[in-house]
Amino acid sequence: MVTISTRENVLTLINVFTVKPEHQQELLDILVDVDQKVMRSLPGYISANFHRSLDGTKVTNYTQWESVEALDAMLRNPAAMPHLQLIRQIAEKVEPARYEVVYSCSAGAE
Repeated sequence: MVTISTRENVLTLINVFTVKPEHQQELLDILVDVDQKVMRSLPGYISANFHRSLDGTKVTNYTQWESVEALDAMLRNPAAMPHLQLIRQIAEKVEPARYEVVYSCSAGAE
């Protein structure tokens, strides 16, 4: 399980993909595949989480990297390129943004 903390110096990438409902699962399958085959082994990778909207039109990718440089290196990595190109073909819209965590709370926290 991923722990979100404001004390960790990590880069968070949140990427919202808009898809036709018939392509939502296909996009999720590609994201999981590239995470398992490529992303996990790259320097600076921390975690990945994928979410699907209940209406079938969105997939949200929440990933954490040790630094901006690590994320940028992944985006240039030749092993990731075929997957990233396929994702861009399936998604109607891709909205990536880089974040830092400023607040996090969970049940039972004081």
